[in-house]
Amino acid sequence: MSTPDQLPARRITLIAGIALQACLGSVYAWSFFTNLLQKPPFGWSNGQTSAVFSLAIGFLGLTAALVGPMLPKWGYRKPAVAGAALFTLGHFIAAYALHINSHALVCLGYGVIGGIGIGLGYVTSVSATAARYPDKKGLATGLVVMGFGLGALIMSKVLAPQALALMDGDMTKVFLAFGAVFALAAPLSASLLSAEPPAPKGSADERKPDETGTFGMVWGMFFLNCLSGLGILAFQSPLMIERAKAANAALTDAQLASAGATLIAVAAVANGAGRFIWGGLSDRIGRVNTFLLLLGSQAAVFALLPSVADPLLFGALICYVMLCYGGGFGTLPALVGDTFGTARMGVIYGRLLTAWGAAGVAGPALLGYLKDNHGAQASVLAFRGGAAALAAGFVIALVLRAKAARDAAPKSA
Repeated sequence: MSTPDQLPARRITLIAGIALQACLGSVYAWSFFTNLLQKPPFGWSNGQTSAVFSLAIGFLGLTAALVGPMLPKWGYRKPAVAGAALFTLGHFIAAYALHINSHALVCLGYGVIGGIGIGLGYVTSVSATAARYPDKKGLATGLVVMGFGLGALIMSKVLAPQALALMDGDMTKVFLAFGAVFALAAPLSASLLSAEPPAPKGSADERKPDETGTFGMVWGMFFLNCLSGLGILAFQSPLMIERAKAANAALTDAQLASAGATLIAVAAVANGAGRFIWGGLSDRIGRVNTFLLLLGSQAAVFALLPSVADPLLFGALICYVMLCYGGGFGTLPALVGDTFGTARMGVIYGRLLTAWGAAGVAGPALLGYLKDNHGAQASVLAFRGGAAALAAGFVIALVLRAKAARDAAPKSA
């Protein structure tokens, strides 16, 4: 039970975590720029545009895995502020890279440096919130990571359109403007995180189940939930534009771009909402049961998507996928706390985020390859592959639930 003195600190940490995640989550709107970067003067391929996004998510996961074990020593605030600074620097480097039309430098700035910054800010804000809310882990951490999903909404419907209009489409100036905004908002939010990491050793809450088996199954389950969702995230705007153009060839480029941006925005709301909806539900029905629902229902949706031609229905199904994709992030922190103990949250959770990073590399890269080499059949192949991956994740969740029941049986005997 929290005392009155603790409540303000809890709320400040929660609000600061949401704000920081909203800044970092702007990376999820990367597909907004895909069509712009494929046109002159850039002329990038699908593979090149997806590579930037993949690097950002890949280095996010790698950084979280490396930093997680150090949180008991470093605390949350300093690495979060460092992450905010690197995230901002990545945008300034990307602005210069776009000015000289250097794809490699965009990859370094936005992908590598920015991705490291996102990883630092992500793992610290989630871990700090879990430490402050041991009684409501699913709901509280779900609310914080909701901010990451909503960052794409803010970017795609507010920041990016306004910046492009004000800067006459000059991508260099646009990314400079983003860097200026994040230079103010991200470090301030990070500096307000307030919590002490739980003791790493000797804690009564520390539990060490069969980490080889349990950790591996949780990693695989989370990876497969992320894999399909990240492929959609990286190309949701072009996918929607394809459906809209096929349904109505008279649509102008501006109308098609608006359709793509609208899907990004609505899907971002679904992504954000799914994080606290499913996280809160997991407090009631259990973490693994929640993953069973997430994975099973998505497998059915992905199997259906290749036959859907109507843009509105297609968009609605994509939004449901994003609702479930976000749900995985809303449920995972509480699953880690329940399974491995809150004292080991930073270590285990950081390692598990490598699944997100691996999926961030594999999913967009695979879909980019399919789009560059298989034309109109690319999305069909991707959706069928996604259905198979999600079905495999569902099987892993079933095995994990059975294992947890066996492990608990001696205690209740």
